[in-house]
Amino acid sequence: MLAFHNIPVASLLFTSSLFGFAAAAPAERSLKTGEATYYGPGLGACGKNNSGAEYVVAVSKQMFDTWPGHTANPNANPICGRRIKANYGGKSVVVTVEDRCPACAYNDLDLSPSAFQALAPLAVGRLRGMTWDFV
Repeated sequence: MLAFHNIPVASLLFTSSLFGFAAAAPAERSLKTGEATYYGPGLGACGKNNSGAEYVVAVSKQMFDTWPGHTANPNANPICGRRIKANYGGKSVVVTVEDRCPACAYNDLDLSPSAFQALAPLAVGRLRGMTWDFV
C-alpha cells in the first residue's frame, strides 16, 4: 500500500523536473521579431573567415554569450553553425550563425550584405519588424 502512495509523488516529481527543464531551454521554435542590419563579415566569433557574399549572420551578444553550452572559447559555442530563416516584406533568406553582434538587441540580426540584399536593398539600412526562427 505504501508503494502505491509513492508512485504518484514520484510521477509528480518526474513531471515537474521535465517542465523545469523545458522552461530553462531557449525558445528555439518561436518566431522572433527584431531589426536586421548588415555588416562586413571577416573573422567571426565562431572562428571562421567569412565574406560578404556568404549568407551568414551575427546574433546579439546577449544571445551568443548565454546560449546553452557556451564556454570561454567562443569558437566552440553550440550556436555556431545554426541556421536561421529571416523574413521581411514577403521575402526570406536562410543564413548561418558565424558571429556575435555587440550592438544588437536580443532578437536583432546583423546580416552579411548578400543576405541583407535578399530581403531589401542595402540603402534601406535597417529592417524594422523583421521576423526569424531557427531552422
